[in-house]
Amino acid sequence: MELYNSLIKETKGLLEQGSPKVWEYSERNCWNDIGSSELVLQKDAAFELGAAGKGSANYVLFTSNPELVDKDQVLLYGPDLKDIKGDVDFARIVLLRVGVLDDDDEEVYRILKDIEFAKYHVYPEGYMVRMSPESYREQVRVSKQAIRRGISFQTIGNSYIKAYKKDANVLNATVIFVTAPGFDYKTMKDGAKKANDITNTLTHILEGLPTDCSVCALKDICDEVEGMKELHFGVGDKGTEHKH
Repeated sequence: MELYNSLIKETKGLLEQGSPKVWEYSERNCWNDIGSSELVLQKDAAFELGAAGKGSANYVLFTSNPELVDKDQVLLYGPDLKDIKGDVDFARIVLLRVGVLDDDDEEVYRILKDIEFAKYHVYPEGYMVRMSPESYREQVRVSKQAIRRGISFQTIGNSYIKAYKKDANVLNATVIFVTAPGFDYKTMKDGAKKANDITNTLTHILEGLPTDCSVCALKDICDEVEGMKELHFGVGDKGTEHKH
């Protein structure tokens, strides 16, 4: 699974300007999960991450390359939750190393979506997540009570890693939080859209694409993403030569 590798490298490049706090994953050090979505009212909130008018991005990237993702860890660029005093920019980026997926393409797509959907099954107490798949943003309302109880990105990140690693296909998970000003949140958001385009392109390949690149709506993503065109040709070939 190398389709997202260039995006992983681009994302790491965007973060090079910062020096992150790094925590190794500990399953025993997760934040309390209440099992269902919690409503944190504005009057009970300490602040919002990625609030309206602030930069925000959320995406998941996959690879089979251990050189790109080799550890279960949480990275934080910027202040931790206890040190945030008001609404801030926010990005949560997840890098997952998966085993070599030898199934047919429909099964590979299903596996990737199942892994990605793990993020919808994490319910940290006092940490209300609102995702907007259409805008590739994530907003989080953090309660004053959770701050008093010591909530941190380390424990939240561990909770996400625990959820991802329930899937046997996930070998390593790195969860990255960004709260510092000055990072290129717009480009991160563009990366989220591109990641979504790559995953969606897999479904179109399964449905059968035009064999003439000049009339194919996915030409741009195929041209840009290393390995996508080969996958398209391999699936769509079936005795028909693809026209460049």
